Amino acid sequence: MIELKEHIETELGDAVNSIDFEMDEMTVNARRAAVKQVITFLKTDAQCKFESLIDIAGVDYPARERRFEVVYHLLSMAHNQRIRVKVTTDEDEPVRSMAEIFPNADWYEREAFDMYGIIFDQHPDLRRLLTDYGFEGYPLRKDFPLSGYVEVRYDEERKAVVYEPVNLPQEYRSFDFMSPWEGAKYVLPGDEKEGTE
Repeated sequence: MIELKEHIETELGDAVNSIDFEMDEMTVNARRAAVKQVITFLKTDAQCKFESLIDIAGVDYPARERRFEVVYHLLSMAHNQRIRVKVTTDEDEPVRSMAEIFPNADWYEREAFDMYGIIFDQHPDLRRLLTDYGFEGYPLRKDFPLSGYVEVRYDEERKAVVYEPVNLPQEYRSFDFMSPWEGAKYVLPGDEKEGTE
């Protein structure tokens, strides 16, 4: 892995901010503007051959200036190795789409756009994927309310699906998750044997 790290640093130079190791996995922190160059190199280079895109995931860190990380997980079947590539962005700066390099990136990028609002430049069809038509907001952002903004139900009288503001008839409750049997003032059946061994 050290040889691969040195090879990537030598070949990609300024396109890579840093390369980290955590739990025997390599993470390449790439510049957002150079992510296509980095991933193309990792796929086509003979020493790398990361020819399978396993996943693209979004991560939200609201306290950061660039709140989103886009994380690419790649697999090299030829070398039996995995690698992770990370880039950072915000709500306004797009990340280059990888759909022309890896066709399955189409789905993952649409999912990240739908759930987080991460924009992918030159994506062939960047539309919402998992949420409903007209959905407002991005449900996996840390600042999105747990209850959402609207609720959906089928209205029998109108014979149509109706969108209404969320109505919570009772307030949230705090549960202590303690067993109701703990601390009982009497011995429960079966507990009398405990401690006699």
